[in-house]
Amino acid sequence: MIPSEPTSPHQGPVLAPDEAILAIDVGGTDTKSALLDSADQLQGVQRRPTVLRPGEAGDSVVENVVAILGEYRAAWPHKRVRAIGLIAPGLVDERKGVGIFSANLGWRDYPFTERLEAATGLPVTFGHDVGAAGDAEVRIGAARGLADVVVMIIGTGVAGAVFCGGQRILGGGYAGEIGHAEVPGGEPCRCGAHGCLETVGAAGAIARRYAERSGRAVNGAREVLQLQAAGDAQAQAVVDDAVNALAFSICQLAATLGTEAVVIGGGLAQAGEQLFAPLRAAVDERLSFHRRPRLLAASMGQDAGLIGAGLQAQDLLGARP
Repeated sequence: MIPSEPTSPHQGPVLAPDEAILAIDVGGTDTKSALLDSADQLQGVQRRPTVLRPGEAGDSVVENVVAILGEYRAAWPHKRVRAIGLIAPGLVDERKGVGIFSANLGWRDYPFTERLEAATGLPVTFGHDVGAAGDAEVRIGAARGLADVVVMIIGTGVAGAVFCGGQRILGGGYAGEIGHAEVPGGEPCRCGAHGCLETVGAAGAIARRYAERSGRAVNGAREVLQLQAAGDAQAQAVVDDAVNALAFSICQLAATLGTEAVVIGGGLAQAGEQLFAPLRAAVDERLSFHRRPRLLAASMGQDAGLIGAGLQAQDLLGARP
């Protein structure tokens, strides 16, 4: 299981050149996998459809991981896999290695660490996908060297990893649900609450709300941003709502936690300064004496979760102080 210890900056190579961690990211559509080597570089990145048997999702994941391990051992015979780092969405108890609940993938209270260690004979960590991406950004990415950070991934929804004093806050698997905190102007949410951030500020919400307001279907938030840049008033209003909602949440985090930086990743962050410039201004005008968090673009890319999963497995081996 993952130890409760500070998340420290990267300390250099910790695996022998012939050793590696098998990192696996189970998503609702695809499962990604790779070997994390002694230089914290991913080797042999693969993507395959996530296939789970109804009613036996947890067991299916275990079987899939065993098969993936066999494939990497056959393809990379010169690399000794020392541990497995597995991550997934949903509610995750990282200390116990249990998948508390995943509505999309279909498990509840499944003991992933216990079952995988028994099936593979290797040490195993089981973590949250966004939490792992956050670990990667704080250890070796955009927030390296910072102690009080929020990593916010903005895509179909909004999720976060919260770091205070160098430690990621786990909350028994419930911490980091930034997208389901209430914001002004929020709408009814699929979670059953009303006013959640992700109903206004997520990339999926931007596309949906523009289509509802304009009667014009769009291919994602990126197209809405293009329309905004071209002077579309409906697109401008929808983007303004998203920026205001995100700024509200960031200011709440800054006031509550003293956050020194917010790292923004996911599809919406690819808008660059078209998002960051108005968001910085909206955050700045809302704060007074508070520490003003820097807004940073995530730097680890789409495989940040895989890298973080590997780093978590290295922790388990006692490879990092």
